[in-house]
Amino acid sequence: MKEASACGVRYIIDHPQEFKQGEKYPLLILLHGAGGRGDDIEVLKNNPFYRFARLRELPFVTVAPLCEENTWFDMWERLTAFIKQMAGSEFIDKTRVYLMGASMGGYATWQMAMSIPECFAAIVPICGGGMYWNASRLKNVPVWAFHGAKDTTVLLEESEKMVNAVNRKGGDARLTVYPENGHDAWSDTYSDTKVFRWLLEQKNKFLEWGGDEYNDPKKFG
Repeated sequence: MKEASACGVRYIIDHPQEFKQGEKYPLLILLHGAGGRGDDIEVLKNNPFYRFARLRELPFVTVAPLCEENTWFDMWERLTAFIKQMAGSEFIDKTRVYLMGASMGGYATWQMAMSIPECFAAIVPICGGGMYWNASRLKNVPVWAFHGAKDTTVLLEESEKMVNAVNRKGGDARLTVYPENGHDAWSDTYSDTKVFRWLLEQKNKFLEWGGDEYNDPKKFG
């Protein structure tokens, strides 16, 4: 695990155990929740993701940026540029770039995928939500969302609205609900290798995408 900086964003990067120069690898970008905000990157290194996810068994290059602002949305331009730069790295398979985030990072995962869907092969938003009216942007981005049924911080309906909206628009979204979990839906998700193996099965479908239905200025301003 190494620290670095790009596009004004500090981050940590971890390579798979069998990493070899000259080869290309799938990229997993992790967006942490509100508890990781600040300028102490050591907090990020202690994120539950790294305690539970057995990534060394899988071929991902993992990148986790640090939110030094109040929310990810306060550094949106930098975060977008950062993700594009990471996805364009010479050792990354551009057809296999994945985005995962929990809580505040779950909201950012939904929105980032709707902002630049062409970048992602699949996303995993955890206990988040988003602008479901814009869900057609995710028509060709497979989604596996997770939420705790007893979450009183971010209500379950936030994930339900997004998943239902994506599917109504012809997309492929699923939702796993942990019946006894509160806000912490991430620990169970990070420890489930089926989630990461599902990600690896997905490849970027953006070339098939024809745009959303809101691009007529006469109808939508």
